[in-house]
Amino acid sequence: MSTRFEKSSELRPAPLLRRLAAMLYDGLLCIALLLVVTGLYTGLHKLLIHLELLGADRYAEMLEANTAISYDPVLTVLLVASLWGFFGFFWRRRGQTLGMQAWKIRIQNEDGSPITWLQAFMRVLVGILSWLALGLGYLWQWFDTGRRSWTDLASDSVTVLVSPRA
Repeated sequence: MSTRFEKSSELRPAPLLRRLAAMLYDGLLCIALLLVVTGLYTGLHKLLIHLELLGADRYAEMLEANTAISYDPVLTVLLVASLWGFFGFFWRRRGQTLGMQAWKIRIQNEDGSPITWLQAFMRVLVGILSWLALGLGYLWQWFDTGRRSWTDLASDSVTVLVSPRA
């Protein structure tokens, strides 16, 4: 990928409130994405049961225990992969999701290059863990000298404030 941004040393770290605002915007998009993926998965699951390609007995047991969807490891992997694809696409292409564009922040490497798919995966995974830790992973930037969150540290990337022209 030939996209190149300014080096992070030329830019300021993104403030926490902008990061949270961008997460709110992107969170709404992610909810829609996850609803669509879950709906498609559930529909396909029911179709396979109807065509008797999937055991209806086990599915009936799961429904009775109310764990049909909530504890399905295949769906969990699909949902995480969907988030990885969503964020990875935007971060690899322009360094910004739609929410980040609105709040003028960007994800990039220190040298100004876009992050890799592996870095995007680490950001998504650690981002989920950061929220499970009640947001501590994002509050961490208040204690880090480089104002980096857990997602920045784990993916060896930075979240920067971009100029209005970007």
